Amino acid sequence: MNIEETARTVRGAVKWFDPAKGFGFVVAEEGGADILLHANVLRNFGQNSVAEGAVIEILSQETDRGLQAVEVLSIDPPRHTDRPALPDLEDFDLDQLDQVVLQPARVKWFDKGKGFGFANVFGSDADIFVHVEVLRRSGLADLAPGEALALRVIDGKRGLMAIEVSAWEAAIH
Repeated sequence: MNIEETARTVRGAVKWFDPAKGFGFVVAEEGGADILLHANVLRNFGQNSVAEGAVIEILSQETDRGLQAVEVLSIDPPRHTDRPALPDLEDFDLDQLDQVVLQPARVKWFDKGKGFGFANVFGSDADIFVHVEVLRRSGLADLAPGEALALRVIDGKRGLMAIEVSAWEAAIH
């Protein structure tokens, strides 16, 4: 039997995910036991982290250790209000922000404890500020140095800043 024959599609919310521990848990919409989400399964989807509360669709399989995700099918950021993620964005038209092009970038450094970090768009050494709240609203919880990603970048009140973070593949579509 292959995975497709024994796994079932489950939609739920990320209960928590810790990249340092290498795992987290998903709570299915229909209830039941928590589903283990291993870092390798998440990495196969193209992400190293996922935010608490993100809506996730997975293939789940019963194992001798309980329910486990075997494949991530989709991730939607946590539900939030229509208000901007940061006060710096309040003067911008949300529709205009949605039109900003995604650009491929690489994480320079990110400190979850401090709540921010910096990235660089490929081909440029200009630092782009990445705030943890923008990251969370993008469905991510943490970034690793050197990680490839896609950013929507604006010139904000205090310089270049990310307004959205996505998997790097999103920038090449």
